Amino acid sequence: MLISYNWLKWYIPDVPSAEKLADIITYHVAEVESVTPLLVEEGAGGGDFIFDIKILPNRAHDLLSHQGIARELASLLNISYIDPTPKYKIPESKPTKLVKTIESPNCRRYMGRVVRNIKIGPSPEWVVKHLESIGQRSINNIVDATNLTMFNCGQPAHVFDLKKVKDLKLKVRNAKAGEKITLLGGGEKIMNETMMVIADDFGNSLDIAGIKGGQYAELNKDTTDIILECANFDPTSVRKTAQALNIFTDARKRFENDLSPTMAEYGMRELSALIAEMCPEAIFEDVVDIYPKKQEERELSFSTEKISKILGLVVSAKEIEDIFKRYNIEYNLEVLPPLGGKTSKFTITVPAMRLDLVMEEDMAEEIGRILGYDRVKPIMPKIDFKPKVNETYAKIAFARNKLLDEGYSEVMTYVFQDKGEVEVMQSASDKKFLRTNLTDGLKESLKLNKLNALLLDFNEIKIFEIGTVFKKNGEEMHVVYNEKEKIIETSLDDFLSKNSSSEEHGYFSAEKFLVLAPTRSQVSSKENSYSEKFQMWSLYPFIARDIAVWVPASVESSKVQKIIKENAGELLIKGPDLFDEFKKDSQISYAFRLVFQSYNRTLTDTEINEIMAKISNKIKGNEAWQVR
Repeated sequence: MLISYNWLKWYIPDVPSAEKLADIITYHVAEVESVTPLLVEEGAGGGDFIFDIKILPNRAHDLLSHQGIARELASLLNISYIDPTPKYKIPESKPTKLVKTIESPNCRRYMGRVVRNIKIGPSPEWVVKHLESIGQRSINNIVDATNLTMFNCGQPAHVFDLKKVKDLKLKVRNAKAGEKITLLGGGEKIMNETMMVIADDFGNSLDIAGIKGGQYAELNKDTTDIILECANFDPTSVRKTAQALNIFTDARKRFENDLSPTMAEYGMRELSALIAEMCPEAIFEDVVDIYPKKQEERELSFSTEKISKILGLVVSAKEIEDIFKRYNIEYNLEVLPPLGGKTSKFTITVPAMRLDLVMEEDMAEEIGRILGYDRVKPIMPKIDFKPKVNETYAKIAFARNKLLDEGYSEVMTYVFQDKGEVEVMQSASDKKFLRTNLTDGLKESLKLNKLNALLLDFNEIKIFEIGTVFKKNGEEMHVVYNEKEKIIETSLDDFLSKNSSSEEHGYFSAEKFLVLAPTRSQVSSKENSYSEKFQMWSLYPFIARDIAVWVPASVESSKVQKIIKENAGELLIKGPDLFDEFKKDSQISYAFRLVFQSYNRTLTDTEINEIMAKISNKIKGNEAWQVR
């Protein structure tokens, strides 16, 4: 969320410097990812600083706005907050004929208002600068008013062209299967019955509820009468619809993290006041407010003793009272036990916007955050527990060790495939299915290892994988390995039953696994007799060449091998290795294999041919020797 320092000063004139404010927000509110200064001509009212604040989902309902951040800082710093509500000037409204109905259970509140005699035009300079300071483009005065409302108070708003709405009737309903809507800015979306739309009485979809408006009732330069919309929608419904349609908007971000239905009132009031200021001749009609089930007032009780225990520091009733007074939270204080008690019990009325305050632990987090977590001293917990090994982990470890002991190497292949039973939503690649077996992955791994067998000196390739496969009816843990030309895949439990004794198979509890597994002392007691040194490998492809030489039977292979090696150059990384020999009459043939590779480039056939030609010429220098 981008927050303008100058914008905040509208509400908290006594705000500290931008540098200090960034530290305060990070330590007590949310992480400030960056602070960007704006030049004098760019900022609203002069130089400005833009904070990029990482608001976590549990506070998105009240902090994704300038007013929300300003209220939080005013309470935290105990400085004055200027409430903008008394400054809103809205002309006296007239009766309305607008009819709104809610047919979808996922619409919790819908407020609408007809405004006539408006004039579409450019926004005032202060509106343009404030929007541009947080990366928003100015469109026109009416659309800018909806955007300014959302970024200022946190309530998304929308506007329809009244002349395009038949009979002044709007309804919030679920879409029909296959229903299409063309969005603002272009692009068509096909909806299903789980998705919510705002529509007129003739079946025209005007808006995907809580996400994005449609082109049908879009404003244009000739628009004179409009309908204002401020509503509240179920967060789960909005998120699922937006994900399915692959749409991301600022409105979606707010609704999917949940908003209090009371926010719609603030949004409608502010939006109306902005339009009244920018269109002085506008005629406002009464607000139509459909609120089927009002947000209930919630109470939350907790004791100072419990808060202190959760936080790990002593918090007094006086400190908590001070916090509630600064945050304008209504509370009742009771001393327990009634006579001479040392524990204080608080019962608060949770502010409507604070949807995150549900239980005692939430209050402990809130109080700790405001007091500062630097007050909490680190103390090691005194917990007497015995280490436990997860049963599934124990089984996997047993199967892995069993296969490793038999000379297998473990591989890990991709979970995502281009076919399968379980499809991943919003996949970032063409492999959008979860694997249903491990065999396909092992086959690919075998191909790759066969290509490199020569380089790695593999006489036999033995590999295995232990991993999860995904079926429609759930997940399973499988084991797959190759045995000569066969690939064997089985469930982990079946593998264990076939490859462990009856005594071992029943020993996969934590304690018994620790008995079966080698202990650290057993491992460390073995002698470390590592004579080979690590040799770096190349990421570039290798080239293998064979050469066979006829020599007199009295010539040993090592002599030929030495000449080949001396003339192969620095690109030879393996060999020459003798892989074949046979005698014929008084001669013997030796066949050698050479492997060439570079650590910094891909080799070409031409340069390797030159090396092999050099080797051949050197061999031919011996009259009795002949390259086959």
